[in-house]
Amino acid sequence: MKHHHHHHHDHNNPAKDLKHHKHLEHLAEAGAAMAGAYALHEKHQIKKDPQHAHRHKIAEEVAATIGVGAAGFGLHEHHMVKEAKHRLKEEKHHHRQHH
Repeated sequence: MKHHHHHHHDHNNPAKDLKHHKHLEHLAEAGAAMAGAYALHEKHQIKKDPQHAHRHKIAEEVAATIGVGAAGFGLHEHHMVKEAKHRLKEEKHHHRQHH
């Protein structure tokens, strides 16, 4: 995996940075949605399969926790996208002034 440096930026290439963070933001959104859907599925399983209610309750809580973590990561990446957009705009403005 290449994504072990979450705060590493290629300051020389804000366009590449923007694409990278948009991709991670979308992955985080998908992860949060999937975890939320799985949590709801497990919640339904408690009613459907009461003899394993405890197991389904734990699975529901784990999925909900993962969903919250993914949503938090998505917010972080959203902030990084805004930062990269700002740097891209500054770079374009800087080029216009000097060319």
